Amino acid sequence: MVQTLQNFINGEFVTPAGTAVLDIVNPTNGEVVAKSPVSVQADVDAAMTAAKNAFAGWKHVTPGQRQLMLLKLADAVEANSDELVEAQHRNTGQVRSLIAAEEVAAGADQLRFFAGAARLLEGKSAGEYLEGHTSYVRREPIGVVAQVAPWNYPFLMAVWKIGPALAAGNTVVLKPSDTTPESTLVLARLAGEILPAGVLNVVLGTGETGALMVEHKVPGLVSITGSVRAGIAVASGAAKGLKRAHLELGGKAPAIVFKDADIKKSAAAIAEFAFFNAGQDCTAITRVLVEDSVHDDVVAAMVEHTKTLRTGSQNDEDNYFGPLNNVNHFNAVTSVVEHLPANCKIETGGHRAGEKGYFFEPTIVTGAKQTDDVVQKETFGPVITVQKFSTEAEAIELANDVDYALASSVWTTDHGTAMRVSRDLDFGAVWINTHILLTAEMPHGGFKQSGYGKDLSMYGVEDYTRIKHVMSALDA
Repeated sequence: MVQTLQNFINGEFVTPAGTAVLDIVNPTNGEVVAKSPVSVQADVDAAMTAAKNAFAGWKHVTPGQRQLMLLKLADAVEANSDELVEAQHRNTGQVRSLIAAEEVAAGADQLRFFAGAARLLEGKSAGEYLEGHTSYVRREPIGVVAQVAPWNYPFLMAVWKIGPALAAGNTVVLKPSDTTPESTLVLARLAGEILPAGVLNVVLGTGETGALMVEHKVPGLVSITGSVRAGIAVASGAAKGLKRAHLELGGKAPAIVFKDADIKKSAAAIAEFAFFNAGQDCTAITRVLVEDSVHDDVVAAMVEHTKTLRTGSQNDEDNYFGPLNNVNHFNAVTSVVEHLPANCKIETGGHRAGEKGYFFEPTIVTGAKQTDDVVQKETFGPVITVQKFSTEAEAIELANDVDYALASSVWTTDHGTAMRVSRDLDFGAVWINTHILLTAEMPHGGFKQSGYGKDLSMYGVEDYTRIKHVMSALDA
C-alpha cells in the first residue's frame, strides 16, 4: 500500500498547504512506496512559527532537563529500531543490518553524547578585566535553526543535525531529502512524544522548499549536508539575511599507500571503505595513490577483494552494498564511467549490477590523469581511481590537488611517514591505516569546497551557540 506522508509541525502530523506530491521510489526495484508533499511558503511559515514560539520556553529549559529528554529519545530510537530500519530501507535500499548498526544504533549513541554535551558547554571564566567591573561570557542558543539533510544516510544525518542543535537549546525546522523522508518522520514522531511541541518540526519538499526555509526571516542559522552546488545556494540564501551557515559538503578523499604498507591487508580495507554504501559517502575513498613500485600489486589485490563485494541482489543481506539512491543519480554515475577518457582502464566493474533497481558494480579505474574529471569531480558512487606516485612530496601534492578537503588516509608502517603526511594533508580528517570510522567525541568537517563548520563533538555543539559578553559595575 502506497502511503501519503505529512509534515510534522508543532508536535503533530499535519496535511500540508501545498498540493503537489512526489513519488518516493524504492531504488532496489523502482516501485513507488509513498507519496510525499512539496511544502510551500505557508507550510514553512507554520513550521517556523511553531519553532519560534517553542523557543521562548525551550531556551529556559535547563541543560539537565534537555539531557534527560535526549536520553529518552535515544532509548526510543533503540526500541523502535525495526521500524526505523524498514522505513529507511524502503527509501534507500540499503542493507538492513547496516542501517540497524551504522545508523540507528550509532544514532542512538550519538544522541547520548549530545545529551551529555548539553551540560558541558563552557565559556571564559568571570573576572575583573577592567578595574571596578566584572565580566563574564554567556554561551547561548542561537534560536530557530533551519536544517537540510541528505539522502545517503537519512536517519544518521538527521541525528547529526538535531542532536547538537537541541542540546545547545535551539529549536529546529528540518527538511529531509525529497527521496528519503520516511525514517526522519519516524524520528519526528518519537521526538514528539518526548520534546515540547514545536521544538522539532519536519517539513517535506524539494530544493525549492529548502530555499524557502533558508531565506525565511526567522532562522538565525541554516545548516546543510549536501553537494557543493546546494551548499553554495544555501550560503548565498543565508547571506541575504546575514544568517550564519553551517555547511558539510562534498569530498574526494585520497588514500595514500606507501610501499612499506601491508599490501594485501591495506588493499582489502581500502576497497571496503571505498565501496561502503555504494560509495555514497562524502568521506569514502575515491582516489587511491600508490607508490609506483607496488602499484600493480595493490591494484591486483584490490581487484581480487572487490570481486567478493557483492551487490545487485533483491535479497539485501546478500549484498555488501545496496543500490544508488535514485534513477537520476544512477544515470549520472553511469555517465561518468561511460565517458572516461581513453587513458583510463577499467580493471573491474563498470556496469549495472542485477536486473532490477539502480545497482552499480564496484568499479576500479587505473591510468587516470590528475586533470581528468574522474579524479577532480565527485562521482558519489562505487567508482574509484588508482594513480601512481614516486615520492612522498608528490603523493601529498596529488592528494591536495582537488577542490575538496574533507577526508583522507595514509597507509604505512612507518611512524614518521604517517606523522609527516598527516600534517601536510589539507583535509579536515586524516586516518592512518584505516578510513571512514567516526566517533561522537571527535569533530567531522572539512575545508575548501567541502564546507565549514563541524559535526559531532563539542565543536559541533558550539557551532549552534552564540557568545554574549556581560559586564557589571562593582560599585553600582
